[in-house]
Amino acid sequence: MDDSTWGGTPPADPPAGAHPDLPPGHDPYGSYGAWPEQVSGAPTAHDQAHYDAARSGGHGDGATRAQQRFPAGVGVQTQDDHTQVLSPIAGHDSGDEPEPRSGPSREEAARVDVALPEPRREGLVMTEEPPAKPVGKAGRNLPQAIGVGAGLGGVIVASLLTLPVLFVGVVLLAVLVGLWELAGAFGRAEAVADASGRTAQGATVGRGIRIPLVPLAVGSVAMLVAGYARGAQGLAIATALTAIAVMIWRMTEGPEDFLRDMTAGVFTVFYLPFLAGFAVLMLADDDGPQRVLTFIILVVCADTGAYAAGVTSGGPHKMAPKISPGKSWEGFAGGVFLAAVAGAVCVTTMLDGTWWQGALVGVAAAAVSALGDLAESMIKRDLKVKDMGSLLPGHGGLMDRLDSLLAAAPVVWLLLAAFV
Repeated sequence: MDDSTWGGTPPADPPAGAHPDLPPGHDPYGSYGAWPEQVSGAPTAHDQAHYDAARSGGHGDGATRAQQRFPAGVGVQTQDDHTQVLSPIAGHDSGDEPEPRSGPSREEAARVDVALPEPRREGLVMTEEPPAKPVGKAGRNLPQAIGVGAGLGGVIVASLLTLPVLFVGVVLLAVLVGLWELAGAFGRAEAVADASGRTAQGATVGRGIRIPLVPLAVGSVAMLVAGYARGAQGLAIATALTAIAVMIWRMTEGPEDFLRDMTAGVFTVFYLPFLAGFAVLMLADDDGPQRVLTFIILVVCADTGAYAAGVTSGGPHKMAPKISPGKSWEGFAGGVFLAAVAGAVCVTTMLDGTWWQGALVGVAAAAVSALGDLAESMIKRDLKVKDMGSLLPGHGGLMDRLDSLLAAAPVVWLLLAAFV
């Protein structure tokens, strides 16, 4: 800080009476005058004004001009290391008022240092940064994530063990929530403008992608019911009809951004209800609940093994740093190993298969689920969103948990149909 009081250096010995016309307190190197009680005789009008100002919250005798111009709540340190802490409100409290004295030294007004407190200042209000929420090494609250995951797993297992057809309702509810999250994420997408202020497709900047939710929701119900009742053929026919309905519905809203919105809508048909339909196809077999349970266990073990191995090793070798910086080859190897072991156990105990068939199904499920996770990360980066939603504490949105299951469902269905 500048050692000078007013931006300049005071003379070593200012001549007495350098400012004869200025009343006490107006000399830039002097101090304010004495209290009116200290002056013999009746106070002048000028002194009376200073006296009234002092009684209403001003400074006492001897306070330097620099001390009086700092805001309340700031410590003022003078050259003789004497620190005065001003009141936290405008003007001093009566108990904090310094004792009046006659004639402060000119050296006291020569230097003023202000000691600012550590917390961040917003005007005259001192605030502190809010404490960060505790998260694990993977960037999420691990106990919270485990609790939510266990709750979802309990609902799925209960539906499979009590009345298997209830699992179709669970899948349908997950698909509808996923559609809602995808529609919100697409709507928040920002178009990149060219020099003319419009995108290459003619979209206005800031206008998000619109997907028709009504035909998507109705078509999702039809696809899952057809898959459970009519198998793979019913799922394929319902998927084609849903894609056509999405295109026709979007045509009624005008030609602007039609290709972009229609493409996103058809992509959503295949990405969400179509892939989820393979879990319903597994349920339609005679040992459907065991197949679905094996499928879910494999994906959960792949995710758990990857997390444990990645955190333990630190993940020095990144798998795709530009897409998902948290994923490493060490984590991938851990997920593949644990899923292979789980597959060998599940296929030999719950299904009529051999250990090597189960291990192969586990390896395939782990590999494809990792690709599904990376694909969803790519979608989020393209849309410039962190999570698809915030429905599940510790996980983000429901789509952030469905990505691995959606990608692995057709592969596990195909291998289990070929082996057992």
